[in-house]
Amino acid sequence: MVRQDRAERTRNTILDAAAEVFDERGFAGASLSEILTKAGVTKGALYFHFSSKEELAMALIEEQWKADLPFVDFDNVSLQTVIDICHGFAHNIRTNVRVRASNRLVLEANFSRPAPEVYQRWISILQDILEHAQTRGDLRKEWDPALVADWVSATFLGIQSQSEVFTGMADIHERITVLWRIAIPGLVPPRRVSRFQPAGTAQWDAATEAATASA
Repeated sequence: MVRQDRAERTRNTILDAAAEVFDERGFAGASLSEILTKAGVTKGALYFHFSSKEELAMALIEEQWKADLPFVDFDNVSLQTVIDICHGFAHNIRTNVRVRASNRLVLEANFSRPAPEVYQRWISILQDILEHAQTRGDLRKEWDPALVADWVSATFLGIQSQSEVFTGMADIHERITVLWRIAIPGLVPPRRVSRFQPAGTAQWDAATEAATASA
């Protein structure tokens, strides 16, 4: 158990160091030597856990599924669940370097194994929620949940990119809020529009996020 704990700590140290380097330099600009130096581990320790830079990048891509997101109770989902997931993922990008690095690696997709399955996985999750939401009357019957899920994913991707370019992600919650202010009247039956909060049901503290992101 002691050996397993030590190995897990080493693996986490490597992932944290790799996340910082990938976040700063991207996949092409990152080097294993810089990751080793930042992690303070030997080359043997790194190769014990990861056989290559690509394998290390793929391990980081999986980290976005381990970060905290709003709990999805499929017995009680609504369109608000999708709105909150968008804000929750944005919060993780702002405050969690592993998620931020994971996100950059997926967006770049410039190493030898692109990751379309990450997009497909998110779209599938959103579609499942939207199907439940439509059953309870939150999504207009004329909308195909699969199409809406794909649109939300693509639009969120564009919001991330523009927010990064213009403000370094400082305004991402505001941009997501505008997205949903525009989208809700077109997606939701008129009698239910007022039930949804485009800004999300959680409070996002931009100052705290910024401090965390720069730490």
